[in-house]
Amino acid sequence: MADPYYITTAIHYPNGKPHIGHAYETIAADVAARFQRLRGREVRFQTGTDEHGLKMAQKARDLGVTPRQLADEMSGYFQVLFDRLDISYDRFFRTTEDEHHRASQAIWQAMEANGDLYLDRYEGWYSVRDEAYYDESELVAGEGAEKLSPQGTPVEWTVEESWFFRLSKYQEPLLALYRDNPEFVRPATRMNEVRSFVEGGLRDLSISRTSFDWGVKVPGAERHVMYVWVDALTNYLTGVGYPDDTADFRKFWPASVHLIGKDIVRFHAVYWPAFLMSAEIALPKEVFAHGFLLNRGQKESKSLGNVTDPNELADTFGVDALRYFLLREFTFGQDGSYSAEAIANRSNSELANSFGNLAQRTLSLIHKNCDGRLPPIFGHTDADDALFALLDKVTRQDMPAAYDKLAFAQALESWMGAVYACNAYIDEAAPWALRKTDPERMQTVLATLYIAIAQLAVAVSPVMPRSMARLLDAMGLAPDLRTIEGTWSHWYSPLAESGFRIDKPQGLFPRVELPESEPA
Repeated sequence: MADPYYITTAIHYPNGKPHIGHAYETIAADVAARFQRLRGREVRFQTGTDEHGLKMAQKARDLGVTPRQLADEMSGYFQVLFDRLDISYDRFFRTTEDEHHRASQAIWQAMEANGDLYLDRYEGWYSVRDEAYYDESELVAGEGAEKLSPQGTPVEWTVEESWFFRLSKYQEPLLALYRDNPEFVRPATRMNEVRSFVEGGLRDLSISRTSFDWGVKVPGAERHVMYVWVDALTNYLTGVGYPDDTADFRKFWPASVHLIGKDIVRFHAVYWPAFLMSAEIALPKEVFAHGFLLNRGQKESKSLGNVTDPNELADTFGVDALRYFLLREFTFGQDGSYSAEAIANRSNSELANSFGNLAQRTLSLIHKNCDGRLPPIFGHTDADDALFALLDKVTRQDMPAAYDKLAFAQALESWMGAVYACNAYIDEAAPWALRKTDPERMQTVLATLYIAIAQLAVAVSPVMPRSMARLLDAMGLAPDLRTIEGTWSHWYSPLAESGFRIDKPQGLFPRVELPESEPA
């Protein structure tokens, strides 16, 4: 039996409402989780919000509310959005939960017991927006004499008493980790960046603050709150029961993959494994860093006025069409650009015209000519066998292999190839013309297509769960048959014996007409 699978997103910073980037990452994680469930693995999928830190405290002060009030309001927006986008999380996590404070203090004490924490004075550059410390050598020039972080965010000179983590002690263990586990960080370009950073030398890391109090208290030194990244990263442990020896912790830790944005690789691939080594906790198996989602080639920002509300995109295009586009349009792991026109084009050409039309034509012919029942098969031709062979390869080999690697665009490219093959098959066979000339061949062709559509719907259901469930329900495919493991015979006999009768089919993907002003 396959090992349990534990996937996490980065927990999202709720100092504002969620944007399309939050939706992109969480949809990708959801597709991975749904695929692993489809293949029979026990899955744990965690997402949530990272609610502590100076940035939240300052935003709350600016709004005249408490940090907790801001966290409660904004976290609610994230959870509502994820529910709307059919995110099948097992746990929506909030770092303000009491059990998380206990877990964060437990890992702190484990690092302290290992001799890796000490009290000193921090003087250096800090970016409130990134919640990150930067060395002078990492800064870039802004306007005039202004200094900026490598991410282009403002930095300020900070001086305060701080607890430090002996990150320098873990330089060689981290390099050994990367050497022995070359896919610990993916894609390879991110691994190269991480390795280069560590090879350049590691300085001990300031991990507490005294200039504000919105965070997890440092045990034994409650004038200090933990550096937000210590407590944020610990959420992956808290979510499976740490520090208690729970069944979930034994089953799901170490995590199978932390899915994150490329801008926070250092925290996950350098600091986090070092913290875990210090606390003597097993390391996650993989950190996968996806690229940025660009709006017409530009990174979104409030100053440019191009920040996209994913709710508006879902209103315009539908949830499943949006999910499909985001994982189909560009290689996961690289930056990708989107526009309303691009989403509409994919939805209309591939979902409405190609797959939706294939299903509509086939089921309408069965409804009209076969009394709505799965027709019998009267022997296969070479064309039938070739189509079944292609479908088996695509749905049982190519797509699972791609899903496993988080190569979503590759999986959907294979899927569309099979859809095109089915459309070529129906056009060549022309079952609508066979009713009078060769009714047995007509029934065989329609049965072949019925099975093909069912296989294709199951294979793409992690990406478009709502639409594919509606289609498979309309086709009478029982839930226990919705598996990627079966061949055509696995699908046909139970369907034929069930006596299910399909109603007149409804359109699966309506064509999208862009509004005069696209959603922003």
